[in-house]
Amino acid sequence: MPEGKPAAEACVFCDIAAHKAPGHLIYEDTSTAAFLDLFPFTRGHLLVIPRHHGARLTDIPFDDQMALVRTLDEVCRRVERLAPDYNVALNAGANAGQIVFHVHFHVIPRYGESNPFQAGGRARLRDDDARELVRELSRP
Repeated sequence: MPEGKPAAEACVFCDIAAHKAPGHLIYEDTSTAAFLDLFPFTRGHLLVIPRHHGARLTDIPFDDQMALVRTLDEVCRRVERLAPDYNVALNAGANAGQIVFHVHFHVIPRYGESNPFQAGGRARLRDDDARELVRELSRP
């Protein structure tokens, strides 16, 4: 949980980055982490976060923003192992579709599907697929 935040405002992404909650991490350094989305739009859908908590990109220090972009570059290069095409998205605020209020980029591999962003439920990531993806995407 971020320092100074009451327990009622616990952040699942902070907990994943701190290894206090389960997550399928594929990259981490002192400033950032990247892990598989539990309810992916497509196979290999990743989230890239700063360790510094902030709801929006503009809520985190500039150095953390730059570290986030460096990690985003690294993760995109790894996603290209799965598919040459992908989306990178940032939702800032509830009206923009943000659900977890810790700034994060989505990296979504595209496999030729017409629209992976359909409304409605998404299937939960299967453990066997997560293990395979972590093996494939964790190596530099």
